[in-house]
Amino acid sequence: MGVDLRQVVAGILTLTMFVMLVQMIKRDHFDSLQEKLPGEAQDAQFDSANVFEKDGLVQLSKRSKGPWMEDSQELKPCWSRTAFDKIEQSGGYVTFSLTNGPEYHVSQIADAVVVARYLTATLVLPDIRGSKPGDEKNFEDIYDVEKFVKSLDWVVKIVKELPNEISIRKLAAVKVPNQVTEDHIVENVEPVFKSKGNIRLATYFPTVNMRKTAQKSSVDSVACLGMFETLELQPEVNGVVDSMIERLRTLSRKSDGRFIAVDLSVEILENKNCHGSGSTGAKSCYNAQEIALVLRKVVGFDTNTTIYLTQSRWDDSLSVLKDIFPKTYIKESILPEEKNGKFLESKDSQFEKVIEFYICSQSDVFVPAVSGLFYANVAEKRIASGKPQIFPADIPVTSTTITNYLSPYVAKKNHLAYSCFSNLPF
Repeated sequence: MGVDLRQVVAGILTLTMFVMLVQMIKRDHFDSLQEKLPGEAQDAQFDSANVFEKDGLVQLSKRSKGPWMEDSQELKPCWSRTAFDKIEQSGGYVTFSLTNGPEYHVSQIADAVVVARYLTATLVLPDIRGSKPGDEKNFEDIYDVEKFVKSLDWVVKIVKELPNEISIRKLAAVKVPNQVTEDHIVENVEPVFKSKGNIRLATYFPTVNMRKTAQKSSVDSVACLGMFETLELQPEVNGVVDSMIERLRTLSRKSDGRFIAVDLSVEILENKNCHGSGSTGAKSCYNAQEIALVLRKVVGFDTNTTIYLTQSRWDDSLSVLKDIFPKTYIKESILPEEKNGKFLESKDSQFEKVIEFYICSQSDVFVPAVSGLFYANVAEKRIASGKPQIFPADIPVTSTTITNYLSPYVAKKNHLAYSCFSNLPF
């Protein structure tokens, strides 16, 4: 049987046209991404010698693609539970609630411990309340009760609930500012406590700024212990967070298991005025396209980099980020399927907030799309655990200097957390 030369030629031409079509489609797709993120990709000038010399905090990894920083050693606390004098309890009680999310909880715990210690009062285990009506939980639903009580041995006495003879309705309500001082307690809290015998405490936040101050106080070591030693997730919740982090690291094999966490909420961004200011174009908040621009084009993270977003549900506005970084995930993408009902699909937002906070605290890089208390207290946990690669809340979109992509909390060592540790790097 002879071969028809015309059929062979036609087949070759068809195959050639198909290959050309595929190349055109790929080129059009790439060009569309370039239009979204103009300019050439470049690495920021991360000079490891400059980092050591100027900031004294981190060194750069030469093992993987992208400007990753090495973790530093965990800092040594400047307090010790055994150094506290054991005090006689006055007989009165201090009650309080944890509200709004884990970024608030750590500060609320610290203030309550400071107040109870100063008043020699017994601290009642708090409940947990969300921002929505009915969004209430017991402390043990999220946190480890045994760890909490044990961490405060010699500091304050803890009970799980008020005695039956004390009515909650008769508790005197007292508000204190975050980072409450001894002077404030003496002037505004102690008189009420002595008069009423029991109080219900609430912390308010005059500012979300967590910069350390030059003033020293006798309550500082108690506050530090309250911030850094008391709260641990209970086993089930901790297991879920650990499994999600492990999943992200597994997906990040090409970057040595490292991933970036971005605190990006479309809903919050829609309610904020995100206009730039100054020659660097820095703003107070950033959308997905702007985050992609900074990470890829300005700083130079590889497109294989794994990114975790705190956004609860996928939104079309996030697609531009996923186009550039295909390994972009939200909670529902990496949460174990059997946990969806409890941790994502319920009306309770507390579990989602906990997941966001603790993943951002343990990621290799943290990028805050919005400034606020979440950013400040995630930075607090990261500083203490030796994970200093934290972007500033006002990210410059043009600079290629390393210090402009390192939070002032770290670059200037001005976070409150640095007041609580004694082995600061030089």
